[in-house]
Amino acid sequence: MPLTIRLLRLSGCLAALGIGQHAIALDDWPHRDEAIALETSSSPPAASSTLCSQTSEFAVSCVIAAQETPLSAPAAPPETLAIDADALAPSLDLDPAVIEGSPTLQRWLEDIPDVADDIRHRPSFRSRLRVGYAQFPSTGQIGGVSAAVDDVFVVPGTGLTASADYSRSWNGDRESYGGEARYYLLPLGGYVNLAPTVGYRSLSTPAYQTNGLDVGLRLMLVPSRGGGADLALSQRWVAPGSEGEVGITSLAIGYAVTRQLRLGTDFQRQNSRFGQDSRVGVSLELLL
Repeated sequence: MPLTIRLLRLSGCLAALGIGQHAIALDDWPHRDEAIALETSSSPPAASSTLCSQTSEFAVSCVIAAQETPLSAPAAPPETLAIDADALAPSLDLDPAVIEGSPTLQRWLEDIPDVADDIRHRPSFRSRLRVGYAQFPSTGQIGGVSAAVDDVFVVPGTGLTASADYSRSWNGDRESYGGEARYYLLPLGGYVNLAPTVGYRSLSTPAYQTNGLDVGLRLMLVPSRGGGADLALSQRWVAPGSEGEVGITSLAIGYAVTRQLRLGTDFQRQNSRFGQDSRVGVSLELLL
């Protein structure tokens, strides 16, 4: 077979394959039939296709195989997933004893609290009743008894509290009692607070006796909220401006051992024109 005839047959087959591929690519066109017609009209004349008579079956099979080959559709953009917050919220699977032993968890299960309002109005320290042993180093190391109630909130949610205390030596040489109102100036739920105090106090020692107005200032530090631990430093003056004026510096520390009970210690020093006196104490405190 002459080389020229072979080349003509090969070109006819390639033309047939080209038409098939263009027809497949035009499947998605809105006027694909017209496009195929145009493509066919531009193909070699019929005389040329006769040269490919022996290979027409091969060309048809090529076109059919190309048409049966699926084209991969363009990947659809991922849809935005709708997040259901309620469905994603973790369910609590806790031992009932854990819930019963956690007042904070119980509060949050009942209702989510307003944290900002709690910091301002819910105290980080608690009212307490204390009873204990007192010792008076400046009066022959004589022992005695002490009792007090501290920071009873007069109006809940405000910084106004009332306190009272009493201490006495076994032999009666030392005695102190009084009460005072305190008004905490800073948010009650904070770790630091400051309160001016005003009240009445009576003091008795072997060297002097005095009583009258009691004014002062109290600094409260609360490293563990809810009564777990706190430290209070106060300075006050009894009968200020009088001949019997006495300054009293006090430091009290409390640490919880159970949810309702604490151990407390206090140190007190009295300064007057008649001399200096001191007192130390250890007490058991009941959180109210």
